[in-house]
Amino acid sequence: MSDLHIDDFYKDAGKILAQLYRAFPRKTLLLVEDISGADTPDEYGLHSVRHQACFGTAIWLAESGYIRYAETLRQEGLDEVVLTHKGFTLLSARANHLPEGYLGDSDLPESVIAAQQTNIHQLREALKSGSSVEIGQVMQQMLLQSHQH
Repeated sequence: MSDLHIDDFYKDAGKILAQLYRAFPRKTLLLVEDISGADTPDEYGLHSVRHQACFGTAIWLAESGYIRYAETLRQEGLDEVVLTHKGFTLLSARANHLPEGYLGDSDLPESVIAAQQTNIHQLREALKSGSSVEIGQVMQQMLLQSHQH
């Protein structure tokens, strides 16, 4: 049985990276509720643990050098967020580990096959599947690949 908070971390990190890749190289606004869903603060103004964990994931991505931002918007999000060189090149790079049985469609042009073998393509496919296991595997492989370079 997996740790649900780690599954949420991988899912949130994947969504954040994919969202910023779509906007790259523009700086953009990153709102936590766009990643983890709507949240209603309690009577003391505190957000749920889930919301705080998603915000923490965004901060961790910044502290680990994958994204950069200008300022936090309380715990609602980050302003002027963009992928760093490290984040962009990791997502654009060929995935070190492709899914088992993955050969691609040999009828496709080489450029399309190459694009399908990138980390961002593998991440998008995992996110689209909604499988925590698949998302976790892609994120783990990307983090290992990033660490090796």
